[in-house]
Amino acid sequence: EKAKLLRSQPAQIVEPKGLLYVQQREFAVTTPKDGSVSILGSDDATTCHIVVLRHTGSGATCLTHCDGSDTEAEVSLIMSSVKSFSDATGYGRLEVHLVGGFNDDRQLSQKLTNQLLRAFDLQPDDVHLVTFCVTELNDREEKDIHFPIIYGIAVNVKTAEIFPATFPEKGPDEDLRSAHVLTGATLTNIYDAKMEQLHIGPYFWRPFPHVDFWLEQDDQQILQNLSTSPLAEPPHFVSHIRSTLTFLKEHPFPSRSLFPDRKPRIYKKNEEGLWEQVCSNKI
Repeated sequence: EKAKLLRSQPAQIVEPKGLLYVQQREFAVTTPKDGSVSILGSDDATTCHIVVLRHTGSGATCLTHCDGSDTEAEVSLIMSSVKSFSDATGYGRLEVHLVGGFNDDRQLSQKLTNQLLRAFDLQPDDVHLVTFCVTELNDREEKDIHFPIIYGIAVNVKTAEIFPATFPEKGPDEDLRSAHVLTGATLTNIYDAKMEQLHIGPYFWRPFPHVDFWLEQDDQQILQNLSTSPLAEPPHFVSHIRSTLTFLKEHPFPSRSLFPDRKPRIYKKNEEGLWEQVCSNKI
């Protein structure tokens, strides 16, 4: 019923003001007391799942974008991050919302759904599954091709409302964060809720193999080889990958060009509610 309700809502466009956008293999957690961030969101999930974990007592809310790389460790990480904001003796319960995936040919969505359910089931704490809009419950078919119905969601940290969403702005440092994922990152916490600051990096990677080869390929080749579900990707998938590959080509050694002092790039929301870099070192 909950999945049906969610699927029936049109995707809302979420503007950057007050938004903390979470990319693949990132997570962020905050509470209703946050003066800078009121919405957590992520999109472009095809076989990936977006997970929202919330404690009803403290209102601490975590959003993450999982791709099945290390699900058990990821679930433990987001559990402890939400619990760190929640008084163990206080009232309230942990609630989880799972959205994303579809009936893809390789059954990657189904595999991830199972991994997530198992990982939450293994937790010593009780976790209440409130929204389950994944894989076959998030699938639509058009001319024998399957697509997800919902590609992205947002959660309002103040009201706990969850809704389908798209995000014109996915920054700051969109290419840098995508490069981190493409070079094999593990799940990373990008937000310090106590300081109300976004921390990006420091990230280090080796030069991306065959980057020139990939940049010479046509759109179809990139789609076929660098997507888990080529037929269901959003239209901007290829341009996003190209942009990330170009960034990797420009920065083969991030320790030299991006993080010479090995410090993160730190952002805070300004008075307009937009991210502004606070440390001196600019790219």
